[in-house]
Amino acid sequence: MKRNLGIVVILVALFALGTPSASAQNRYIVRTTGGLGSVLRLCLSASCQVQGSLDGNVGQTYLVTSSGNLIQNLLGFVGNLLAQLLGIQSVEADRLLPLPQKPINTIPSGLYDTAPVNYYGTVVTHGYAAQPAAQIIRLTDAQNGFNVAGSGIVAVIDTGVDVNHPVLSPVLLQGYDFTRNQPGASEWLDVPQLQNGNLSDGSENEQPVVVQQSSAAILDQSSAAILDGGPYTAFGHGTMTTGLVHLVAPKAQILPLKAFAANGTGNLSNIVAALYYAVQHHANVVNMSFDVSSPSAALSQAISYANQAGVVLVAAAGNESTSAPVYPAALNSSVMGIASTTDYDTRSTFSNYGNTDVWIAAPGEYVISTFPGGTYAASSGTSFSSPLVAGSADLLLSAKPSLNQASAASAFSHAIRLTPDLHNGRLDVYQAISAWVNSSSGSQNGNWW
Repeated sequence: MKRNLGIVVILVALFALGTPSASAQNRYIVRTTGGLGSVLRLCLSASCQVQGSLDGNVGQTYLVTSSGNLIQNLLGFVGNLLAQLLGIQSVEADRLLPLPQKPINTIPSGLYDTAPVNYYGTVVTHGYAAQPAAQIIRLTDAQNGFNVAGSGIVAVIDTGVDVNHPVLSPVLLQGYDFTRNQPGASEWLDVPQLQNGNLSDGSENEQPVVVQQSSAAILDQSSAAILDGGPYTAFGHGTMTTGLVHLVAPKAQILPLKAFAANGTGNLSNIVAALYYAVQHHANVVNMSFDVSSPSAALSQAISYANQAGVVLVAAAGNESTSAPVYPAALNSSVMGIASTTDYDTRSTFSNYGNTDVWIAAPGEYVISTFPGGTYAASSGTSFSSPLVAGSADLLLSAKPSLNQASAASAFSHAIRLTPDLHNGRLDVYQAISAWVNSSSGSQNGNWW
């Protein structure tokens, strides 16, 4: 170690940086085999600052800031030599990832079906519990036929959650807010005008109104005006994805991990940190309702870490109506990408397709779920197909333990065949659980693609 430090000191004298005068700090994700010490030495040479670890006790992935271009500084011979000596595996720019948004122009009748029903110990609306999506995937058949309602922990990486929603609060764990680096995962912190959590004024004249591009909720007009567009376009997204996990696996505990803001963007570094956090806090399944068009070494490593820990990973296939790869869904040996189908078992026109991004599909149009303020919303997009599969993965775990990525993918491949561009077909929860409980081994290994 002393020998390497001496070499670094010599290299510092040779390392030409040319730090710009701009005060803006660029963010980078640095992966290393040398631990914190190697990143500190890198920053000593390259005029950067270590902001913290992204992978908890693993100690190999760090967030670094610099007023210069750290990647460019490491491209030359001296920079490459320095990185190699320090065990630096990769340096990539942190970036803002968008949540996929899909306009919804029709409010489904189920939002008006507010008759209260008991659903595994909580009172929900009949329109939520008995919606077409649940019927299409044969949810009740699976729950009753195999006596499963969920077990273990499902982590949801999203915009957070309404922690006081009466349907969700009994199953929510504390979670973490990576956008603020603090415990908890409340969506309300992004909407200071409504921090009291009171979206509705209780008026008898409330009508469903479009509150954002991706959802329609039963709100009063004043709240709708606050949430319409601008910095709040994704408000409620996390509460909705969480509600769909809960719909499928009502007895599972849910770990909300806030990596996205209400404007629908989140730093890649926060997503990476959330994945490590999920594994280290004993999640069995992780739902990722987001996508990005280019790969990331740090994200791939975090996903590999989760796979090795036996965590099942599910991701939205994206709403770009393309077969081009999007990530993490395109990491198809490690993640199940989920496309969207209509209530008539056709591919949604917005949904990505093809074997690169899609393992199976699930209903994703006008899906009804929980929304902040103790209410409900309807939305369309692969964002809402993915949590139906994530909840179903938890039902597999509830039916028989020892689940991993390979065995879950194998079980879900027993789907309703539709068109080749949806790969294995549309989710059938009953069929998937039947295949899993009747498999010869509690764990299947190897390449499931």
